Amino acid sequence: MVLTVAATTSAQRRTGSQSNAVDLLITGGAVVTMDGERHLYENGFVAVRGGRIVAVGEASPRTAQAYPAKQVIDARGKVVLPGLINTHTHIPMTLFRGISDDLNLQDWLTKYIFPAEAKNVTREFVVAGTRLGLAEMIRGGTTTYVDMYYFEDAIAEETKKAGVRAVLGETVIDFPVPDNKTWEAAMVYTENFVKRWKGDPLIVAAVAPHALYTVKTEHLNEARALAEKYDAPLVTHLAEAPTETEYAEKNYQVRPVAYLEKIGFLSPRVIGAHVVHVNDEEIAILKRREVGVGHCPQSNMKLASGTSPIPQMLKAGVRVGLGTDGAASNNDLNMWEEMDSAAKLHKLVSKDPTVVSAREALEMATMGGARAIHLEREIGSLEAGKRADLILVDLNAAHLTPMYNLYSHLVYAVKASDVSDTIVNGRVLMRQRRLLTIDEETVKAKAREYQRQVSRSLKEGGQ
Repeated sequence: MVLTVAATTSAQRRTGSQSNAVDLLITGGAVVTMDGERHLYENGFVAVRGGRIVAVGEASPRTAQAYPAKQVIDARGKVVLPGLINTHTHIPMTLFRGISDDLNLQDWLTKYIFPAEAKNVTREFVVAGTRLGLAEMIRGGTTTYVDMYYFEDAIAEETKKAGVRAVLGETVIDFPVPDNKTWEAAMVYTENFVKRWKGDPLIVAAVAPHALYTVKTEHLNEARALAEKYDAPLVTHLAEAPTETEYAEKNYQVRPVAYLEKIGFLSPRVIGAHVVHVNDEEIAILKRREVGVGHCPQSNMKLASGTSPIPQMLKAGVRVGLGTDGAASNNDLNMWEEMDSAAKLHKLVSKDPTVVSAREALEMATMGGARAIHLEREIGSLEAGKRADLILVDLNAAHLTPMYNLYSHLVYAVKASDVSDTIVNGRVLMRQRRLLTIDEETVKAKAREYQRQVSRSLKEGGQ
């Protein structure tokens, strides 16, 4: 599941050597590395070759000569930082944006989402929703996302074409769903999906049992075994709402985390979405098993699912990243809003303005997200040897003037629309706010067609 990081050779480090030629040189902006020492270069540079970062540091008049580049991006007036990592999405659900709001989780799921999916979700629907979500994420500076939905193989194809990095989980569940009508068919589909994308530089295929209340114990064990067979991640909803805790206690006499621990499901390959209702003992289990947590503050607030004990998790050293959830329950894929919400929510709930600082919130969206999805050796920070996933944020807007503290600015003031450039694996996906790998107008037109279709289906169903 973890790719090998190529070491930088002594020849590559020699200033002015022809071997120092690079594909891309970004220079002149403030570089926020999010590395172990949290280096910040006020006038920095990042050099990229073959999809990886080969050098990061303070720029000088000789930087361009030291790293002759095929393409140079002038980042003056901008911030260069690691691409954002969205640790939990259902990307095709952009087409259900706003379909049903102001409901609790179970009513939202059972009365609106599941019926709407049954009537509308096809492979073509998933392709259209994925393209829309990819456009939104690239515009907002998200370079890696974790997904769980149906027809995940189609999502992988579209994600690969758009040039975005992703951990993509095919959802398996105990009742008929749009892509597979039986558990057996779903497992065959999922195994083929995982085998197809094994070793891809952008796509990590995963197994995604929906939740403990929709997948019985026998099937959770089958999903775990399949993930172990192919060394693939396991993505699941975990301890999201009080109703899930009630279900686990009624049916298994233990709480959700303890139940998954009891059946041997938890391991470093697990990425648990939400993880709201956990106590200190369960936090210790998550830490011990190295489970990744996708914290979705806005979705949790909107569905009144509760407040995850993130300050306690961070203190315990749990692998915590940020996620948006699907656009049907958020209602967007904006990681900047998640950072802002995460910092403020936990200050409010704890009545302590010092918890989840701006720097910690930014870390959850970058290096913390990489740790949560067990890819910290590859992404999450700007360091030599890592994948060249990075973004540029324009600081020229009125709402970003003046600036005193860069970390506070990035979390509390920057908007998704301030992202000017998005680069994944060394490939420029957006340059000066122009998408290069997606025809946005065509994508939006198709989304509007599906909006009319979904609206008709809801009226016919009496919703």
